[in-house]
Amino acid sequence: MSKHITIIGAGPVGCLLSVYLAKRGHSISIFERRPDMRLNTLSAGRSINLALSDRGLRGLKAAGIVDDILSVAIPMHGRIMHSIDGAQQYQPYGKEGQAINSVSRGGINKALLECADTFENVNITFNVRCTHVDLESATAHFMHQDGSTSIIESDCIIATDGAYSAVREVLQKTDRFNYQQFYIEHGYKELHIPADMTGDFKMEKHALHIWPRKQYMMIALPNMDGSFTCTLFFPFEGNPSFSSLHTDEQIMSFFAEQFPDAMKMMPSLLEDYRNNPVSSLVTVKAFPWAYKNKVLLMGDAAHAIVPFFGQGMNAGFEDCRVFDEMLEAHSSDDWTSLFHAYELARKPNGDAIAELALNNFIEMRDLVADPEFLRRKKAERMLSDMFPDSFHTAYSMVTFNHMPYSEALRRGKLNESIIDGMLEIPGILDSDSEMHREALESLMNKYQELVKTS
Repeated sequence: MSKHITIIGAGPVGCLLSVYLAKRGHSISIFERRPDMRLNTLSAGRSINLALSDRGLRGLKAAGIVDDILSVAIPMHGRIMHSIDGAQQYQPYGKEGQAINSVSRGGINKALLECADTFENVNITFNVRCTHVDLESATAHFMHQDGSTSIIESDCIIATDGAYSAVREVLQKTDRFNYQQFYIEHGYKELHIPADMTGDFKMEKHALHIWPRKQYMMIALPNMDGSFTCTLFFPFEGNPSFSSLHTDEQIMSFFAEQFPDAMKMMPSLLEDYRNNPVSSLVTVKAFPWAYKNKVLLMGDAAHAIVPFFGQGMNAGFEDCRVFDEMLEAHSSDDWTSLFHAYELARKPNGDAIAELALNNFIEMRDLVADPEFLRRKKAERMLSDMFPDSFHTAYSMVTFNHMPYSEALRRGKLNESIIDGMLEIPGILDSDSEMHREALESLMNKYQELVKTS
């Protein structure tokens, strides 16, 4: 039966979900707190580029705009590590031809808004803030810019309104609702590397650039105009930190010492550092995500994560795809059981990608230039090349695969035990002798048994 569904939040996940539901004949009303970004520019300093990978692309196929998005995306086949002395080291993400895609947050959101707007059964209202939700009746209360209010009744409400969800705040007051939020000690500030005088890139454009400095790091993702969007992930407190850099001299001296090669490419560094805001990074875990057949949380509203695996948007798009597949398989109009089945299916994966994202922060910030880490990465790639059908790196399982995040987390931990065993074999990384091949085959047999039984 066709339903009237209220979606709160017109970000990428809310827009994509509306497309899925509109195609099934439901009547969709989307409400968004911000102005229509097709008519307004994003606030400076809040547009961290997004890394669109296989899971997100698969979710986008239903919207029919994959080609449109990829036409304004830049594939990144690996990451380039920048040391203080200016040396660079390239680390491929996957096998030849595999890449993640640097896309503009605003660009992909605008494309999805345009797609949603093509459906007659989708209506989008901007500049309205959700002030309350009546869970029993699926009634949402909104305040408009002029101070007036409106009340919208619908068959159900799906909240895609982000990490600080107004709908989840109401659910938090219900019985046996579990909620946790965790802020890391780092915040982020957006900086900028412009194109050169000819409009070309100043660094390799088909890579994600990382300046790892143990307790902090900077990254840079390419844009279509030849520029790079840089993000400094830096502690709020301590020395050095956002709180310790006050004067122009302190700021410039810090960058000259820690990021000298990047600083030479950043003519507006001081202006960007002074003017762009510092934002925090939060992980949100909650459960249940559903209230009867009336309210459902999706995307960051259900499972906000830190951005260090580039999976926040991809996980949200996967939410939409999985929900649509479950809706297709659902034989009745009982959306209470549908909502419950959905939250049980997705909750373990939301928790898993949250853990994976935090772990990847440590890897990017502390380990990528560490000799022992690089040794383990060499072993991991050797296993992946020798046994491509049975051994997959943790990164590839998350980024270039569609297995559940929870399974990728489990198998990633098994990978570590196999690599431990591999590195105990003398000379294993520098020889392809028959004896070493037989030893690796024996290890892989043990690994496959662990995958099946653990």
